[in-house]
Amino acid sequence: MADVRAFQRTTRQSPYKMRLVIDQVRGKYVNEALALLAFSKKHAAKQIAKTLKSAVANAEFKAREANESLDPDRLYIKLAIINEGPKLKRFMPAAMGRGTPIFKRTSHVEIVVAEKEGR
Repeated sequence: MADVRAFQRTTRQSPYKMRLVIDQVRGKYVNEALALLAFSKKHAAKQIAKTLKSAVANAEFKAREANESLDPDRLYIKLAIINEGPKLKRFMPAAMGRGTPIFKRTSHVEIVVAEKEGR
């Protein structure tokens, strides 16, 4: 089976905070990664888990479509990237009539899962 991927674009969290979580699950089996994410206190964990579940669903669909067998327990995270999305630009009132810029950062999550031979 070929690599299968899932994206989540413009997630309302900064890439730095998202990368802290994704670094913990990169390279792990999907079930192990989902268990780690389920007990993480970080908000990013929910978003990453959502994308990971989507990647698994995509893999199952692709296998069903190609009439191949797929064991979801043998899927692992081959590639997990957090890229920077568009910044939401806002202004905060400052002294002497000025406005200070505030950038509300967003992230793009990309997860690629593949099937490992043997466990």
